[in-house]
Order: sequence, then C-alpha cells, then structure tokens
Amino acid sequence: MNKMTTDVFRAVYGKLDPKKRNNCFEVFGLDFMIDEHFKPYLIEVNTNPCLNLSAPLLVRLIPNMIENAFRIGIDPILMPPEGFAQKKQYVVDVCTENRFELVFDSKIDGPGLDKLFNSRTNVIIELDEDELDEEEHDD
Repeated sequence: MNKMTTDVFRAVYGKLDPKKRNNCFEVFGLDFMIDEHFKPYLIEVNTNPCLNLSAPLLVRLIPNMIENAFRIGIDPILMPPEGFAQKKQYVVDVCTENRFELVFDSKIDGPGLDKLFNSRTNVIIELDEDELDEEEHDD
C-alpha cells in the first residue's frame, strides 16, 4: 500500500501545488480494497476525503490523523516554545504518537521527477476543462 501511495504522488507530482508554494500541505484520502489473498488494490484517491465520525473506529482514527497532520505540517514552521533548544527536537517530541510514514517528499523526490518529466515529451497529456467536458459528453 505504501508503494502504491508513493506511485500515486509521483504520477501527479507536476499537478500538485503547481506554484510550488512553501509551507503548505493537503490531506488526501486513499481508498484500498484487499482481496481474499490479502492483495491490496487502490480504488480511488480523494482530494477532499470524508472526515465524518460515523463509526467508532473513525472516531478514534480521524481526530488522531488530523492532529498528526497538523503537527507534521504546521508545527515545524512555528517557533518552538521556550525550553526547546532546537526546532528538530520539538518536532520529534510532539509527534511521539505519530503513526504516519513519509512515502513521498517533494524536496527529495521532486528534482528527479522534474528532470524526468522535462526530458521527455508527451509524458503526461494535459487537457483543458473544455476538452474534459467534451469527453464526458461523448461517453
């Protein structure tokens, strides 16, 4: 599942935050299905995932996920409270319950992908909104 998630973000890297703004993040929802042989399949990726606390498991998972996303995405850019000598130490200290695993980092993975996409033509075919509307009506 981690490999599939990494591949998803590598595939759309050029479309995510095209202005390459600093200090921003987004929460995505990836839906997987697992077959009888425990093989995972990626069903869809949501840019606006449902955060409804409609089941006991979700009541535990979603608030923790949001809390950790804020700790990873926001806390490092804020000044650490008094008593913490290094910002890096602060990030480690506040994320003791974090169960996230970094599978894609644009600062590490991005330059290689930029080089790959810029060296080839027609790697990704871009359609504007009018062309997308026409394709939907053709179906």
